[in-house]
Amino acid sequence: MRTYLCAFGLLAALLGAAPAHAQFSNRSLGLSLGYMDFKETAGLAGTPFIGLEGSLYIENGFEVVSLSKLMFPKDTYASPEKRVVGLAPSLGIRYLLLEESIRPYIGTDVSYLIVFKDSISNFVGIGPNAGVDFFLSDSVSLGVRAQYNFYIALNEDTQTSLTGSVGLATYF
Repeated sequence: MRTYLCAFGLLAALLGAAPAHAQFSNRSLGLSLGYMDFKETAGLAGTPFIGLEGSLYIENGFEVVSLSKLMFPKDTYASPEKRVVGLAPSLGIRYLLLEESIRPYIGTDVSYLIVFKDSISNFVGIGPNAGVDFFLSDSVSLGVRAQYNFYIALNEDTQTSLTGSVGLATYF
């Protein structure tokens, strides 16, 4: 009889248990606004951008992140100067120094820069980044980020770019 009561109690506990919930969710999606200083990379002037960002928490403070930027820089090589379209998707990893309501981080990204002008320019880049996210609630954060990229392209000198952005993200 005692065995049946123990088995029934264990079954009731298993069926009535609720799943565990973490304090913050582990996926995010957001928008960012920023400025990308090309330092005359392929004749491009610095420009503001709008970006779509996302992150996925892996484990032990590591996240996989992506930031895809859309920009309209001036082509200083063109005569007269004109606006062109640039896309810069990136994929990287970052380490959260704290995992509370303030999350400073360091990381690195691999990025691809494609500029649509008279001749399409393609660059592949890698660079360190640092930033901090401030949680405004359990599911919304405001963050700032800075990144320095080194871009490489065939038949081009190594180029650099400094990027700064502010983003608003929702976690789910």
